[in-house]
Amino acid sequence: MNNKMKKSVMAAVLTTSLLVSSNTGYANSSLQSMVDQARKDMKEAAYAYVVPAQNGQVATSAELYPALNLAKKNYQKVRSAIQKSNASNKNAMLRDLDALYEERVTKGIIPYIDAYNYADKYLNPIMADMKKAESAKDWEKVESLYHKLSVQLKNRTVILYRFSGKAARDLLLDQYKEPANQKRDQLMIPVTIYMKVKEADKLLAAGKKEEAIKILESIKPLVIRLPSPSALPMVKELIDKVTEVSKKAGMDIIIPTPMPTPVPTPPSIPNPPPSPGNGGGGGGGGGTPDTNFKLSIMHTNDTHAQLDNVAKRVTAVKDFRKEKPSALLIDAGDVFSGTLYFNEFQGQADLEFMNLMKYDVMTLGNHEFDLGSSSEGHKALAEFIKKSKFPIVSSNVDFSEDVNLQGLFNVKVTSSAKDGQIYSGIIKVVNGQKIGLFGLTTQETKDISSPEKVAFTDYIKAAETMVAEFKKQGVNKVIAVTHLGYDDNPAYDNDLELAARVSGIDIIVGGHSHTKLEAPVVVNKDKNGKAKDPTVIVQAYQYSEFLGTLDVEFDKNGKVVKNAGKLISVNEKTEDAEAKKMLEKYSNKIKEIKEMETGATAVKALENPRATADNPASVRSNETPLGNLITDGMLNKARVYNKDVIMAFQNGGGIRAAINQGPITVGEVISVLPFGNTLATMKLSGAEIKAAFEISFKESPKENGGFLHVSGAKVVYDSTKPVGQRVVSIQYKDAAGKYVPLENEQEYMIATNAFTAKGGDGYDVLKKAYEQGRVTDLGLSDWENLREHIAALKTVDPQVEGRIVNVAGQGDTEIPGGNIPADDFSGTKEEPKVYKGDVTVSLSDISKLEHAVIKGNLTLVGSPSGSVSFFNITVEGDADFSELDSDSYTLDGITVLGNIIL
Repeated sequence: MNNKMKKSVMAAVLTTSLLVSSNTGYANSSLQSMVDQARKDMKEAAYAYVVPAQNGQVATSAELYPALNLAKKNYQKVRSAIQKSNASNKNAMLRDLDALYEERVTKGIIPYIDAYNYADKYLNPIMADMKKAESAKDWEKVESLYHKLSVQLKNRTVILYRFSGKAARDLLLDQYKEPANQKRDQLMIPVTIYMKVKEADKLLAAGKKEEAIKILESIKPLVIRLPSPSALPMVKELIDKVTEVSKKAGMDIIIPTPMPTPVPTPPSIPNPPPSPGNGGGGGGGGGTPDTNFKLSIMHTNDTHAQLDNVAKRVTAVKDFRKEKPSALLIDAGDVFSGTLYFNEFQGQADLEFMNLMKYDVMTLGNHEFDLGSSSEGHKALAEFIKKSKFPIVSSNVDFSEDVNLQGLFNVKVTSSAKDGQIYSGIIKVVNGQKIGLFGLTTQETKDISSPEKVAFTDYIKAAETMVAEFKKQGVNKVIAVTHLGYDDNPAYDNDLELAARVSGIDIIVGGHSHTKLEAPVVVNKDKNGKAKDPTVIVQAYQYSEFLGTLDVEFDKNGKVVKNAGKLISVNEKTEDAEAKKMLEKYSNKIKEIKEMETGATAVKALENPRATADNPASVRSNETPLGNLITDGMLNKARVYNKDVIMAFQNGGGIRAAINQGPITVGEVISVLPFGNTLATMKLSGAEIKAAFEISFKESPKENGGFLHVSGAKVVYDSTKPVGQRVVSIQYKDAAGKYVPLENEQEYMIATNAFTAKGGDGYDVLKKAYEQGRVTDLGLSDWENLREHIAALKTVDPQVEGRIVNVAGQGDTEIPGGNIPADDFSGTKEEPKVYKGDVTVSLSDISKLEHAVIKGNLTLVGSPSGSVSFFNITVEGDADFSELDSDSYTLDGITVLGNIIL
């Protein structure tokens, strides 16, 4: 597709990493034609809602379903064709196809349709009913609808933000959410008064005059804030009601004539006065004002102490500088945290290589503040900054209360920045032209890291201040170095919002969301959909896998007129000899650490099985001892920070290796959990937890990388049931140690890794909680948690305990209840026995009952000769142990949905 032809659509802020067709070679022209058509259909599906929005028109779901269905149909068709083909590069073809589908369909038209349907089904009917109630002057109905509307606006309108395409999102917000906000704001005072006067009237009728007077007194300050009858005609009836009830109480509430009060309107972003270019300083800024100026940039973000390939990154930087010696090298934050290099050297190893590569500037990410709660606070960050041979830019972070950082910050914008200092913004001169650079860090840092006394201010205001300051100093080329996230939750901050809401930013070099922008994204419309000078956004994925590059051309007024960018694969480069030698002093130490023993010993090998023809058991479809070990450690650690956490779960796809029998090394632990995930806690309803497990079991009995291992709970499911209806029961262990059923409406705290908490593996129900601010990333490395857990255990011998039980097909093989011989009671792991009535078992020489489901009550009697244990037993009724002549038994392996009688 010709990129220029779709420039206006690109500016609608669809991610453009996949807008340009891949250069992948196809096996034959027929297959290539199919692929091209499928790609075209996916793109057209996205354009179907984006293009109308750019013309101020809302595309309805009914209008979009044909385009969506065609895109889905052809995507599945061509995907199947690729899989069946003999093309040598079919994996790459599938990746490209899947990525485009994810971008245009999964994150584009589908959530747009969801958003439209939500507005049409929920907001519109409430607003229509509200209009009728106002016309009928029915205050009781208005009160009820007001509360319904408030609930929707508070809890559910986040769905309107979930799709890509800023013009379409803004249009939906303007047409649906904003009028609802305005109506809620208009009615807030009148409804409050109505509720109070209604309550006072009831109290008077009950003879409670003094209480009624107190309530009426509380109305007095509110009545002067009533909208005028011209704005809300039914106010007149409300005033009459207030007068009537106050007279009953023997008092007068003087109600002044309300001033005309317009319905509140959303705040607007003030436009700067007209000026050439981006408003940064006319034709000034150094150099020759009558010629265009070209600027080249290299950029990295979210490297997270991944230094094993740093010698290759050095080569990539040197190669680019050979071609463009004046190119700036910028980092957008999160150098800290993620590997043993950081744990051992606390940023100093990374810094030595950044100094070697001669970075020009860096901003701070949220993980730079991870050590704030440690005994030394931000000492490691302060040392990193002091020893850096480049300045740090940060315009929305207040360091003044932190003892380690307060002396390093300079609030003024300067053209003579010193290395090892923090500035709000700096001015660099490149080939005679002034370039302004400033930094922004996500306000979410306060929730996901440990900034302690470091505070974060509004990013929009900070950016507007910086642009204005650069303009004063004659700078008309401005770069924002941000750690906000490309399209993260707008309730906090993101680059798309920044580009649309702040005039005067030419380039955003971003980080935080780990977004792989294979080509620059251009935003050339403001928040109101009006044309603006372009802002170019770039981001280079994560973990030093790519070096991002950008070339831009400015006209004489400082406006970007051309741009081109790409990601250079670092791992395809050769190692720089000097850097490779430098790395040895760090990597040798890391090797030693990896070979260190944790102090724990595995009694037996902890396998990490994958399904085979001979053995269907898999870490991605079955409970495993290793999965239990990991989640137990997660639950223990999470409860240190929040005692209310009831369970923890870990995706099976994130468990990558086994642990051998014998002493366990640090290297083994890292191999098991190699992704540098962190521990997160989140608040979910029982219904949401159930929905998460439905996703976990959606592929069962086949493998699913999102299959959840669990601690603190027991989950029973039936893989023969339809997808979405497979969970039979979920129980969690309460404070008394008893397993109790999960309640759908009850809210619970759970723990998982940050990847899963943010919706990884298709957990949209968890993504929703993340977007609504119900997730706290504790910033604790998953492998370190596991190392700490096994070190505390010393002897490691986890078991499969029946935490996750598949009762598939047991309806066809159910056994009648009654008196069951103990030696005939148990089933097998593969085929548990299912009893369809009450069961009584007499225990004598049997010491273990296992693998059974009782769809009634279980009664145990007799005098066992030794201790009794249970394994993978589920009782859907009551379990009665009162007639068992022994106290030597444990309830760990039995799930009882009814009562336990002892």
